[in-house]
Amino acid sequence: MKRAVKPTATELSVLTRFFSAAVFREMAKKGRSALLGRLLGQTEVADKYGRQATVADAFDAAFAVLQQAGQRDEYIYRAALAHKILMGRHSLRTASMLNEFRAGACKADIVILNGTATVYEIKSERDSLARLANQVQNYKRVFASVNVIASEGHVAGVFAVVPEDVGVMCLSKRYRISTVRDAVDSPERICPVTVFESLRGAEAAAILEALNVPVPVVPNTQRHAVMRKLFKSLDPAELHGEMVRTLKRTRNLAPLSELVDQLPRSLQAAALSIPVRKADHGRIVEAVCTPLDIAKAWA
Repeated sequence: MKRAVKPTATELSVLTRFFSAAVFREMAKKGRSALLGRLLGQTEVADKYGRQATVADAFDAAFAVLQQAGQRDEYIYRAALAHKILMGRHSLRTASMLNEFRAGACKADIVILNGTATVYEIKSERDSLARLANQVQNYKRVFASVNVIASEGHVAGVFAVVPEDVGVMCLSKRYRISTVRDAVDSPERICPVTVFESLRGAEAAAILEALNVPVPVVPNTQRHAVMRKLFKSLDPAELHGEMVRTLKRTRNLAPLSELVDQLPRSLQAAALSIPVRKADHGRIVEAVCTPLDIAKAWA
């Protein structure tokens, strides 16, 4: 039996770009992607498929290579969290997921909203732990539950950096998520002002209204400062609960259910994290159903 050849750094870079926002948005806008066409010409990953192969098969083949331990990037971890936590333990109708959500001076990789707000900081094999302590400190000011999900090689380093109330999870070589240490759910520790700075204006106003806090009628130039001051006086735990309820409504993923069901499993995490218009969903499905021979000519 022929031994699998380990992909080069260049090949891994090409395969990683399959799942980029640029490719996904091109497919949404045009029903095709010139960038993906060029990438297909730079890799042999889909050559094992026959004449009936489609773009969906190419995405799955690229994902299978990237999924191998030792060369996994952030997208592989995002996909694991989407499939095993968001859609495994919950569903798109009962929970929501935020991507790159601002938290103080940092951006949280993934936040899953269910009964609480749980943040997941990804530390893949390609990542450093240098910024982890600062990231965790910022996340605690916005989210009740903080987790770090890391490769097996990073787990010991994560334990050495993060406090005991931070959860530690591991994505194993077999692509399974295990909980090494549970996170402590502490909504009372969040900082209301930091939460306010993370929200859209309409979301902040909706939270104040739900908490029966009237917003004075002031000129738009003063509104931010006035609302910030009102948030500063809120009870952290009450605010956190209302933040979760509000964001689950405003960042609802249920409308994406039909699109996700029609995409290859490898591309579902991209659909959940890269915003496109609902009117463009059909073009994405059309693109992934395109025969590979035709897709290679997109370039």
